[in-house]
Amino acid sequence: MILFESFTGGLMAPESDTNLWNYKFTWNPRNVVLAGQGGAAKFLQEGKFKYIPYHRLFRRTEFLEIEDYGRFEAYANRDSLKYQNVYGLETIKTLYRGTIRRVGFSRAWQIFVVLGMTDDSYTIADSENMSYRDFVNSFLPYSPTDSVELKLRYNLKIDQDDIIWEKLEELDIFNADKKVALKNATPAQILQKILLDSWSLSPKDKDMIVMYHKFGYELNGKKHQIDATMVCTGEDQTFTAMAKTVGLPVGIATLVILNNKIQSYGVQIPIKKELYSPILSELEDFGVIFKEKEMKYLGYNPLSV
Repeated sequence: MILFESFTGGLMAPESDTNLWNYKFTWNPRNVVLAGQGGAAKFLQEGKFKYIPYHRLFRRTEFLEIEDYGRFEAYANRDSLKYQNVYGLETIKTLYRGTIRRVGFSRAWQIFVVLGMTDDSYTIADSENMSYRDFVNSFLPYSPTDSVELKLRYNLKIDQDDIIWEKLEELDIFNADKKVALKNATPAQILQKILLDSWSLSPKDKDMIVMYHKFGYELNGKKHQIDATMVCTGEDQTFTAMAKTVGLPVGIATLVILNNKIQSYGVQIPIKKELYSPILSELEDFGVIFKEKEMKYLGYNPLSV
């Protein structure tokens, strides 16, 4: 049996997808900047333990196709194996959990990782007086003649016509007039401030939550595959898809408990049918619906790129 699961927040509905990164903040920006830094990502592939260290995380991606929404990519999300015992999957051969982005996001984000801009372990001297351009330049070699742009492209081998370069310019990180204005800030805190300029939701923006589950199993000697996808779109800056998919299950669960429809006591996680069944059923009334589709079994090779 194989299980692939991937989830994301921060994607934008097509009508609100207005930047080259195809991304805006819909939850804690700090967590986005520090994503992947909690230790090596760990998953199971064909019975073998696999590990991806942080400095390689965003260059090991898997492509996904979501019907009606196009192509996405996913990178490994922390320790996938902590779910193995919880869901009774002790004999599973492949178990992988990932985070979804639009194709190209991870390759561009890797630039920040390589430069050291996502580091949160030290502070930068005189950060409050730095410009965005100064911040970028602080990670590059000294040159009495070359511009910041030229040094960055040369050291990271980015062609001028590469879409990554357009993404960096879109963030206005080479602006000599914009000030960091954060005292004793870490690189990660400064990067977060820069990103907030471009990635904050506008009042009428609609975000989009995407989940993709792939199940492979063998029954009576025959191999099967089921893909389950869920796409949920927000209404505006306040009533986001992220708020909906996080808040509604809690609210529904509260009402179910108050109406004595759940007999279990104490702290519970939603792996029992009496817990998840009524919640999933009512979520459908709010447009939070999984679409399951039986597929031709092709096997699964996570992060083959």
